[in-house]
Amino acid sequence: MTVRTYTVIGMACGHCAGFVTQELERISGVTAVAVDIERDSVTVTSERSLDIAEVRAAIEETGYELAESP
Repeated sequence: MTVRTYTVIGMACGHCAGFVTQELERISGVTAVAVDIERDSVTVTSERSLDIAEVRAAIEETGYELAESP
């Protein structure tokens, strides 16, 4: 199991969180998604290590932006 938290720019409400959750759940191997709107973050649990490009594409599909990793 892999758990990783990402910063998402532009989420402002539960509706936004729902879109992001749905897209991330479509990625093969994702088992859980938890969005924290107040912290602009999303925590993804998956059966495998996810490629950052997969995560970025899913988030961008919803109209939001994945913040660059430090």
